[in-house]
Amino acid sequence: MVKSVLVIPQATAAVIERLGRYRTTAAPGLNILVPFFDRVRARIDLREQVVSFPPQPVITQDNLTVSIDTVVYFQVTDPRAAVYEISNYIVGVEQLATTTLRNLVGGMSLEETLTSRDQINNQLRGVLDEATGRWGIRVARVELKAIDPPPSIQDSMEKQMRADREKRAMILNAEGQREAAIKSAEGQKQAQILSAEGAKQAAILGAEAERQSAILRAQGERAARYLQAQGQAKAIEKVFAAIKAGRPTPEVLAYQYLQTLPQMAQGDANKVWLVPSDYGKALEGFARMLGAPGEDGVFRYEPPAPEEPAAAPEEDDPAVADWFDTAPDPAVAEAVRAAEAVARKEVPGPLGQPAVERGEPGRDALGAGPGSGSGRELGLGEGPGPVAEPGAGGVEPRG
Repeated sequence: MVKSVLVIPQATAAVIERLGRYRTTAAPGLNILVPFFDRVRARIDLREQVVSFPPQPVITQDNLTVSIDTVVYFQVTDPRAAVYEISNYIVGVEQLATTTLRNLVGGMSLEETLTSRDQINNQLRGVLDEATGRWGIRVARVELKAIDPPPSIQDSMEKQMRADREKRAMILNAEGQREAAIKSAEGQKQAQILSAEGAKQAAILGAEAERQSAILRAQGERAARYLQAQGQAKAIEKVFAAIKAGRPTPEVLAYQYLQTLPQMAQGDANKVWLVPSDYGKALEGFARMLGAPGEDGVFRYEPPAPEEPAAAPEEDDPAVADWFDTAPDPAVAEAVRAAEAVARKEVPGPLGQPAVERGEPGRDALGAGPGSGSGRELGLGEGPGPVAEPGAGGVEPRG
C-alpha cells in the first residue's frame, strides 16, 4: 500500500517506468503506482535554473588568452527528453556553452570581446537554445559574468588607456590654447580697428576745428584792423581839429618839439643826436610866415575861412556791418554739429566699416562774404573835411 501511493510536489515532475520501460510522467499531486512493477526513474525540477560555470580559458583572434565566466538560465520543458535523450543535461549545457563561446570569441579581438558582450550573449543563447531543444530544455538567457585578460595585458591596457587619456588631455589643452590665441588676436584686431577709427575721427574733428578757428581768427583780425584804422583816422581828425582850434604859438611848437626829441632819440642806432641851437628862431620865422600878429604882438596861426561847411564824418560802410556781429555763423554751427554727430556715431564692427560721414561747412574758409573786395573794408574811410594846406591865405612859404 505504501509503494502504491506517490505524492509529487508542485513544479516537479517524475518519470515513471514499468518493468524498466517508460510508462508516464507523474504530474504534481497524488499518483497511484503498481507495486513491484512501477518505479520512479528520476525527479525533474521544472523551475528555471541558474548554473554558473567556472572560468574557461578562451583564445581571441589576436592570440590573447582570456578567462570568461558564464552564467546560463535554463528550464526543463520535457522531463522525458531530459532523462532519456542525454545522460546529464547540466554537463551537456556546460560543454556546449564552452565550445560555442570559444568559437565566437576566437573570431574577435580582445577589444571587440570586451565591448561586445550583448552580441556574444545573443549569439550564445541562440546556439544553446537550438542545440538543447531536443533535450527538452529551453535556454532563457546566457550572460558573461566576467572577462579577465592576463595581468600583463591588463597592465598594458591600463597604460594604453592612460596614454590615450593624456593624449586627449593634451589635444584639448592645445585646442583651448588655440581658441584662446584666436580670440585674443581677434580682440586685438578689433581694438586696433576701433583705435584707428577713433584716431581718424579725432583727426577729422581736429582739422575741422583748426579750419573753423582759422576762419574765425581771420575774420576777427580783419575787423580789428578795420577798427584800428578807423580809430587812427578819428584820432588824426581830432588832433588836427584841436590844433586848428587852439591857434598854437611858436612857444607851444617849441615845447612840443622838445617833448618829441626823447622819442626820436630812442633806439640802438641813435648814438649821437645834435640839437640845433637856432631852432627857436626857425620856429619863430615859420610862425610869422603862417600866422598873423595879434593885439599882444604875438604871431598866431589863423586858419582860412572855410568856403563850405565841413563835411560830417562818414558813417561806417553797410558792407562791413556783419564784421562786428558776435553771433555764431549758422554754417559754422552746422559744420560743428555734423562733426560731433560723426564723432558720436557707433562703430558697427571690425569688418566692413562704413566710411566716416562728416558735414561740410556752409561756406569756404576763404569764402567771399559781404563787402569783400572793397577798399572800405581796409578802413580807408574819407576824412572829416578838407584840411588847409600851408601857403593858403596869401602867405608865401620860404625855403
